[in-house]
Amino acid sequence: MTTPVSGDGLHDPVELVTALIACPSVTPDVTTGLDVLQSWLETLGFSCRRMVFSEAGQSDVDNLYGRLGSDAPHLCFAGHMDVVPPGDTSEWGSDPFAATVRDGMLYGRGAADMKGGIAAFVAAVAAYRERAGNPRGSVSLLITGDEEGPAVNGTRKTLMSLAADGETIDDCLVGEPSSKDALGDVIKIGRRGSMNAVLMVYGTQGHVAYPHLAENPLTHLASMLSALTSLHLDEGTDHFEPSNLELTSIDTGNDASNVIPASVQVRFNIRFNDTHSSSDLEKQIRALLDEVVAKTGGRYKLDFTVSGEAFLTPPGPFIDLVKDAIHETIGRMPVLSTGGGTSDARFIKDYARVLEFGLVGQTMHKKNESIAVEDLTALARVYGKILDDYFAGAETSP
Repeated sequence: MTTPVSGDGLHDPVELVTALIACPSVTPDVTTGLDVLQSWLETLGFSCRRMVFSEAGQSDVDNLYGRLGSDAPHLCFAGHMDVVPPGDTSEWGSDPFAATVRDGMLYGRGAADMKGGIAAFVAAVAAYRERAGNPRGSVSLLITGDEEGPAVNGTRKTLMSLAADGETIDDCLVGEPSSKDALGDVIKIGRRGSMNAVLMVYGTQGHVAYPHLAENPLTHLASMLSALTSLHLDEGTDHFEPSNLELTSIDTGNDASNVIPASVQVRFNIRFNDTHSSSDLEKQIRALLDEVVAKTGGRYKLDFTVSGEAFLTPPGPFIDLVKDAIHETIGRMPVLSTGGGTSDARFIKDYARVLEFGLVGQTMHKKNESIAVEDLTALARVYGKILDDYFAGAETSP
């Protein structure tokens, strides 16, 4: 196993992220990147496990779990090695898989999302061990290979396997790029749930000049859409925005101007807060459509897929510790947020207290993805302060 960075280099997050960006690791091809990370962790004394999971119709996914120590308390750093494709590389100012520093910014695919966070945490652990030794508790890294993809064979299955083996995690810090405008301005303490729906409304195909011989599904759909788009789900909560239902597609597959279509397909998404569960929302939507059909007629089929349930890590000692570490290290007091899309924290919340804190994410998934070098080194210091405070008072061993 080749180790691009070793020794004192493990303290330098810029050197570490440069090595990780050089491993393309577009979902789910993360093996080389995980090999590199595993070599660093083993140098630092971590015991590492590789877990490859597969499922019919999905690519095999390589995942890495490394743990230093065996006692409580157990702090886990979670994230993903996989990145989204770079797109047209000619539109980048430099090779997306060769980290380049220009005017204080480090460019490369995955710099923000989220190889920079992984590099900062490894550097923080290396510095912590140098000044404090191994904590009496435990620190671990759980790094998956399919967060940017289906998220089927990554964090969820890894956690299930670890739990079956008796592994327990007390607190988890997900290194996603949570910061909005400046490093440390936001900590994510929860996420809204997300569910996608496919609504099929059926009629009878016919000629537009003879509507009495046909049944237009679009007429029925109009009433259904009026009910769906008028639906008021909630007012929001202290920590969550109001839930919302958004139409994303309407398609009859009909290119003819003189044909009433036989059916129409509608897709919509619901982003919901923790006043709802996906099952309750499904019942509510079905009851609403049944009521419309009872009045106006029509036939429909409705299928839901759930990406994740809403969750919240209530403010408490762990969140306070991270807030204080940010404030004491870089002088900024973060806002607690539940905004944004989904992340693997939706799986972790079933096993541990979880929050998300990392770099500024304004360029993630874009061409010329970049982070400020100053932010990367500052993040490593914040992560180091979190380690100091988390294990404060516990005995350490050399």
